[in-house]
Amino acid sequence: MKTIQEAVENTIRKTPFIEEALNEKLINVSSLARIIMPEVSKILKKDVKIGAVMMAINRLSPANELRIRKNIKKLASNLGDFIVRSDLCDFTFKNTPSLLKEIAKLLGKAADSNDYFLTVSQGIFETNIVISKNLLESVETSFNNEKLIHNVKDLASITLKLPKNNQEQSGIYYFILKQLAWANIPLQEIISTTNEMTIVVKEKDVNETFSILMDIKLS
Repeated sequence: MKTIQEAVENTIRKTPFIEEALNEKLINVSSLARIIMPEVSKILKKDVKIGAVMMAINRLSPANELRIRKNIKKLASNLGDFIVRSDLCDFTFKNTPSLLKEIAKLLGKAADSNDYFLTVSQGIFETNIVISKNLLESVETSFNNEKLIHNVKDLASITLKLPKNNQEQSGIYYFILKQLAWANIPLQEIISTTNEMTIVVKEKDVNETFSILMDIKLS
């Protein structure tokens, strides 16, 4: 049977923003205790007193999180160059056998020039394609018989070169994306390889996004 301490920890860990704000002394413990009391009571299947919840909150140890944050900040300071591309378009199509054939043709065309931007992310039921505008006519012509699920234009991307050992550190993506979430920047797509992360946003948000990423790198 879980203790109040375990129930409080489980409840707070579900919301990383709350956990971090609590460690930064940005949240009133009494108010937080009142908010999570119903969830804690549900977990324990009994009523709990606010004083007991407050005590459990105050006993939370930030040591592990502080260690993770320290390691992530060290990795963030070693981020490589940022590459910005504008005039991008985002397409999402339903997966079909014919779609894969058209993508193969598009990849072949893009291979002929360094001026093209093209990424393809294939999911189980749909495939996402982000292209530069100079490929727009090709996509609209060649894919006109495919089932279009989603399409957005006037986008920009920022590609980050991640440190080689980024796979060994938990939380690196969260640390980066959290800053953008706090700034209320909606992400259109996130594209990643082993050592690269590309963030696609609306063109109107690219300057603020770039500024936030630079702050992460220099902090």
